[in-house]
Amino acid sequence: MTTQTRLFVTAGKIEAERIFTMLEREFEEDGLPVSNAEIDEDREIFEVSVYTFEPDEIEPRIRDVLGSDAFGLQLQREQVPDIDWVAHSLEGLKPVRAGRFFVHGSHDSGRRRVNELGIEIDAGQAFGTGHHGTTSGCLDMINDVIRREHPRNALDLGTGSAVLAIGIAKLAPIPVLATDIDPVAVAVAQENVVKNGVAARVHTATATGFHHPAMRAAAPFDLIVANILARPLMQLAPGMRKHLAWGGSLILSGILETQREKVLAAYRVQGLFHMKTLRREGWVTLHLKAKATF
Repeated sequence: MTTQTRLFVTAGKIEAERIFTMLEREFEEDGLPVSNAEIDEDREIFEVSVYTFEPDEIEPRIRDVLGSDAFGLQLQREQVPDIDWVAHSLEGLKPVRAGRFFVHGSHDSGRRRVNELGIEIDAGQAFGTGHHGTTSGCLDMINDVIRREHPRNALDLGTGSAVLAIGIAKLAPIPVLATDIDPVAVAVAQENVVKNGVAARVHTATATGFHHPAMRAAAPFDLIVANILARPLMQLAPGMRKHLAWGGSLILSGILETQREKVLAAYRVQGLFHMKTLRREGWVTLHLKAKATF
């Protein structure tokens, strides 16, 4: 596991709020976590932190944002312990319901209601447990799109835990290709696919973007789902259009509300038109089609 670094400054409340806003704006498209935490309630002292695996690249950008004197504050570094923060943060969290889906850990499998489609995902190294607004928004959108359109095949690009691929395979008896750039995520995804009983429908593969033989063999796709980040989604727009069947649907998330228009513009140029937006916890999930239907 790669060690993460926390770059932080300590400041009073007003300064901290201003610094937090500046750093959040600077790093929102990089997807870097930025936090503003109170460390002394009586004196109203806060720490504004940026978490990164590449501190030597990020520190100069922080100094550029804060100015030459950095508000007269000292920019400090701290190594973050190699703790499985996903598992740690999800301890005690309740199952998530989205559309017909019931996303749960193994200890909550007995709480599934009649007619719900259970997806068992325990906290692990891959993103995607259903608790994040982007994941639950995608599951809701998948539920709606599959019910209306009955796609014949699907791609989950940037699959993480494979929660979306599993959801598709449970909702519709179609082949699903689930890919991720991270081999660790793909290994976790494969375990989850087997555990959820959809290994016959879901094929997992390590791939960067659309560069994989399995992608070429399965395309075009009636449904593509990608829950990643705004910047790579915009870069992938031409490839999305190329691999999406005419009349097919595209579901995108990992997009902040403030990034929605930029993403839509990038896809509009490719002839992919906005159909619906779901908003959840400051994030948006977009439904686009290769052919607008009005």
